[in-house]
Amino acid sequence: MIAVLALTFRRDDFHTAPGVLSRWYALAWVLFAAAAWTVRRLGARHAAVFVLVGSAAVAATGLLAPPRTSTDAYRYAWDGGVQAAGISPYDYAPEDPALAPLRDPWLFPKGSACQGPDRAPVRPAPGSPTPGAHPRANPAPDHPHGTPDHTRGTSGPAEPQCTRLNRPAVHTIYPPVAEGYFLLVHRSAPSGSTLLPLQTGGALLSVATTAVLLAAARRRPDPRLATARAALWAWCPAVPVEAVNNAHVDALGVLLTVAGLVAVPRRRALGGVLLGAAIAAKLLPAVTLPGALSGVLATKTTNTTNPKTTKTPKAAKTPKAAKAPKNAGSPAAPTTRIRRAVAAAVRPAAAIVLPAAAVVALGYLPYVLLSRSSVLGYLTGYVAEEGYETGSTAADDKNRYALLRLLHPAPESWALPVVAAVLLMVVAWVLLRGDPGRPWRGALVVTGTAFLLMTPGYPWYALLVVALVALDGRWEWLGLPLAGVAQYVTARAVDDGAWVGTLGYAVAGAAIMTGWAVRALRAASAPPPPGPHAEVPDGAATPGSPPGSPAIRPRRRRVPR
Repeated sequence: MIAVLALTFRRDDFHTAPGVLSRWYALAWVLFAAAAWTVRRLGARHAAVFVLVGSAAVAATGLLAPPRTSTDAYRYAWDGGVQAAGISPYDYAPEDPALAPLRDPWLFPKGSACQGPDRAPVRPAPGSPTPGAHPRANPAPDHPHGTPDHTRGTSGPAEPQCTRLNRPAVHTIYPPVAEGYFLLVHRSAPSGSTLLPLQTGGALLSVATTAVLLAAARRRPDPRLATARAALWAWCPAVPVEAVNNAHVDALGVLLTVAGLVAVPRRRALGGVLLGAAIAAKLLPAVTLPGALSGVLATKTTNTTNPKTTKTPKAAKTPKAAKAPKNAGSPAAPTTRIRRAVAAAVRPAAAIVLPAAAVVALGYLPYVLLSRSSVLGYLTGYVAEEGYETGSTAADDKNRYALLRLLHPAPESWALPVVAAVLLMVVAWVLLRGDPGRPWRGALVVTGTAFLLMTPGYPWYALLVVALVALDGRWEWLGLPLAGVAQYVTARAVDDGAWVGTLGYAVAGAAIMTGWAVRALRAASAPPPPGPHAEVPDGAATPGSPPGSPAIRPRRRRVPR
């Protein structure tokens, strides 16, 4: 698999031969499936070594070439350089003449270099500072991004200039933690480097995520199986493609999300802080918050392990002075129970949500104080551009709501209310029936459902799904990143390729439903756990007792027929 990935990155087929690139991807995924299945046969200790070393080797393949299928990393490098010059990245669009002195030649090529793909024309750099420009836009002469020769005034017609940045006419969209990461990479990178520091950062983040998965596996009931599941992230071909080669900042959000969900069952506040940092890095991890609150609305039941403690003896009678008042059956009693249930749910929810909200607010605060423009940047415009606004004409062009489109044409006018209603039902199910000891399962269900309903066209968004699958082990959800590849890469190889993405998401949805049905049948056919009247073996925990509780030696008695 490593050899196939290395050969894939050495080729540049995205624009010239997307069909060939799709076949290379397919081969890498087949080998990944074989490797992930084989590692299950190893013990936990040996599997951990293979998974961790393999994670580093797989990630290293993404460093063999510049980004092949995305130009987002060029915007990351630009935002880092703008911040290093003391300017808020939310204040100016990259093509703004006020930032012309910061244009590096490798980000803003000229002349014949503008003939390549993914080049956007920009206004030529002025020969003198623009009136009203930012006072810090002209860096000092000793600054590594000082004014290059091509920005000075010249005689004759200006040479055509372009940029590798996508959407150079709009402000940045990235949240504050991501912007801080871009600045950190820029400060740490050697002078003259291009995108290799960002790619190296993506490799380190992906291996760190593997390390967190392996550390969490040691505390699971079955560490051998949990360790093998970590390979579903560590060796997944989507990781070196999107997190390393394309250097998407989603890798940072995934690392923080995984760490937050692992921390939630034991330390809610720490989990909330990490999830807030993940949201402030990419915004998409916000869909995992309901998973972190799994089971908060579950009905509290009393322990019925020992039936003698749950029944009132016949001889016991309530004294007259302690009899219940006549209005005990009034609506006050149910109201009290509801109030107590709400209070019991609010406390754990607040312990997670409030720290998360505080981290997001504190992350935005410095940029709010230092920026002249809105820190939301191009967020609202991006939502409309991607076709997620009601009545947007881009939804059809980009094949958004692809599965809903099969039910009724033109979903642009009605899809959002349907998506909101379905997601609310799924979130309610997670809050009522979710397992608080495994919050990643609820997060996977909510996140995966959102993908099926909205069918995003960028495969790097699904890195979050891959990490949640590695935590939970429900491998059938890996069809979602494959569907994203089909819609983003394979659809380019055919005319009118919208049906390719639709077919990919339909197959992914069918695989998820099949996996759910198979697991439900297995659970129904499994032998029921011993009831409260059954004899418990010596040294075993009493049925119904919480995990980790001391074993109770019950009295030996016959099981009633």
